[in-house]
Amino acid sequence: MSYHEPVLSKESVDGLDVKPDGIYVDVTFGGGGHSREILKKLETGRLVAFDQDEDVLKNALKDERFTLVNANFRFLKNFLMYYKAVPVDGIIADLGISSHQIDDPDRGFSTRFDSELDLRMDRKGKLDAKDILNDYSSEEISDLLFKYGEMQNAKRIANAIVRYREDKKIHTVPDLKNAIGKFAEKGKENKFYAKVFQALRIEINNEMDSLKDMLLQSKEVLNQGGKLVVISYHSLEDRIVKNFMRAGNFEGIVEKDFYGNEITPFKMITRKPIVPGQDELNRNKRSRSAKLRIAIKN
Repeated sequence: MSYHEPVLSKESVDGLDVKPDGIYVDVTFGGGGHSREILKKLETGRLVAFDQDEDVLKNALKDERFTLVNANFRFLKNFLMYYKAVPVDGIIADLGISSHQIDDPDRGFSTRFDSELDLRMDRKGKLDAKDILNDYSSEEISDLLFKYGEMQNAKRIANAIVRYREDKKIHTVPDLKNAIGKFAEKGKENKFYAKVFQALRIEINNEMDSLKDMLLQSKEVLNQGGKLVVISYHSLEDRIVKNFMRAGNFEGIVEKDFYGNEITPFKMITRKPIVPGQDELNRNKRSRSAKLRIAIKN
């Protein structure tokens, strides 16, 4: 299997409307799938890519028009200024985790392996899943399960985790399953654990705040007429992206001028999100929750 098969690759890169001499940013480089497609359309232009995972460095593209920044995309503006790459003509973000991260047992992103719980996208980060499960209070665990996993029985699950760790620390995937497995509905165990892992992952990697930081900076670094292209994988991300593209804020409240005209930094090109077709779903099951939204800077 490749490092990561990019989702909605053609639709998202087409949405950038790449100009041969433009400057573009891929804020989620991963295996470089989207970046390769962008470079095919560039001539004298430039591409700057971001990824906080050290593992992606081996995927760096050998092309003088390409720069890979090993950092979180929340530092978008600072690095673009450092590399004298502002303003830009388009930004693409493929949110979520890569196939490589899911399929590597050492990363602890998957419930399929009897591995240690980690879930750090940046392995230099201090907080991992074990820290949360063993050190957070019942209330803190409940809050993140409800907020980031949208789990209605979050309090009961959190209490079970705290009770379990009184006798045995939670270090591995089997430990966690032993602690909370009784709450998983029969036949829907994978969906249950996916929500738990999503909540832990978002907390560990501070994903929501990083996304908001990147989107706010996109307003500053994009040229007029520049494109913002974002693929999200769960409702929390998608809501943030949709509201921002629609209103320039995360509440989705559109400001109006004295005459009642809407004041928004972007115009949404996609009224409804673009989703994978059946061919892509058959080829890549991990694309099933993907939603692509595209906006243009006013």
